[in-house]
Amino acid sequence: MKHYKTNACLACEFFSQCTQNKKGRLLEHSQHADLIHENKVRIQNIYEIYRRRQAIVEHPYGVIKRQWDFYYIMTKRTIKHASAYVGLIFTAYNLHRIFNLIDQNELKRYLKVLSLLFWIIKTFFRAFCGSLFFETNNMSFCKRNFYCGLNPLYLLPD
Repeated sequence: MKHYKTNACLACEFFSQCTQNKKGRLLEHSQHADLIHENKVRIQNIYEIYRRRQAIVEHPYGVIKRQWDFYYIMTKRTIKHASAYVGLIFTAYNLHRIFNLIDQNELKRYLKVLSLLFWIIKTFFRAFCGSLFFETNNMSFCKRNFYCGLNPLYLLPD
């Protein structure tokens, strides 16, 4: 922000109409004034779209902040922990919306399909890990702590 001031202001005949400051008027000009003006014009051109987007996007923040009392994060840890905490809050909000929008019977059908998919993945993972564990237990060690069972060779700690 740049500030502009002149001594000629005190001798001006419009001084009392222009400012109430006894030292004269201080003009401020942002170095990003052209970008600010372009943004203002763009918002005015698509005002209805902007208002609709604002209503859609700001609603979850308002609900979480005012109805759920999530004004601040009660952690003094890292930004990573805070981000995870906020992510959990928004996941809870999304689940809450899903429960309100979807019929209860339809939701039960979705959950049954989802549980079937998880069961298939779990079964595949257990079969894969079991075969991997079986193969690694039957592997033998070579000289100088090199594990020869898998490609590429891995150096084991002493």
